[in-house]
Amino acid sequence: MSDTRQYRVRHETVYTYGGDVAHSHQLLHLTPRAAPYQICHSHSITLQPTPSVRHDDIDAFGNPVTRLEYDRPHNRLEVMAHLHVEVRSPEQFPAEDSRAWEAVRSSLCYPDNPATPERLEASRFRMESGYVRIKQTFTEYAADCFAPDRPVLAAAVALMHQIHRDFTYAPGTTDIKTSGLEAFHARRGVCQDFSHVMIACLRSRGLAARYVSGYLRTTPLNTVSQSQTQAAPLGPDNQGAQGAPLVGADASHAWVSVYCPPLGWIDLDPTNDCSVGADHVTIAWGRDFGDVSPLRGVIVGGGRHHRLSVRVSVQPE
Repeated sequence: MSDTRQYRVRHETVYTYGGDVAHSHQLLHLTPRAAPYQICHSHSITLQPTPSVRHDDIDAFGNPVTRLEYDRPHNRLEVMAHLHVEVRSPEQFPAEDSRAWEAVRSSLCYPDNPATPERLEASRFRMESGYVRIKQTFTEYAADCFAPDRPVLAAAVALMHQIHRDFTYAPGTTDIKTSGLEAFHARRGVCQDFSHVMIACLRSRGLAARYVSGYLRTTPLNTVSQSQTQAAPLGPDNQGAQGAPLVGADASHAWVSVYCPPLGWIDLDPTNDCSVGADHVTIAWGRDFGDVSPLRGVIVGGGRHHRLSVRVSVQPE
């Protein structure tokens, strides 16, 4: 039986500017997208001040977005999102049921295979992007995970374990501008950095990997149900971080989704060394953080010194 949870999520963002902003455009990823194991029962976004123009849209990756324009002076922007979502843990699949990673890589090469819609979609997530570069450094780092003919999911899980072992979770040592390569050399960072490094290793092997943004409930893994901790097919070596508290809560969280045919996309959380289950709430996915930032924009004016405050609450029903 799948583990099912319902959550009330509150995400508050406050920008306090050093002077009046004369004009601004903002793009919000704060509305949860439809996902295989998630239902959004309700959502709302409250804004202060009221924007001159507000438009709800869908971005290039299928994520709901809210576009704002302000054409009146303001020195403060408050964005409050409220969500009511239901999440269930994914179905289990043995890692050995996924295809060999070399076969998956070959299937994503256009010259040798018909471009089916599924492979076309996956191919969007195997190229370089702003935060994720394809480098030999990443290929070499992950070499032990990608033994010949190893199932792609087994290789991805081994890579997740390796990153969690080698990297230190250290808030404040990186920021939203830190690239995957910078985080790799530093061997430390937060969930954004862990995810970018893992994606870079996968793409450097010619595989498809997405960056997923969302939220995480703070729960020790040893207190959740067996159906959740075994939701993804991690196999007998899935020691991971079970028994340790999940890190990355009380803020936006990020993890990785790996294309594993014929199983589809499988989500893994390298920050916590675990499969993604009913403790994770999905908001959006893209190539990297730049595609799914909760709030980003451009302003005219505002002075030189800005203050940002973000508070996130994920409460189970």
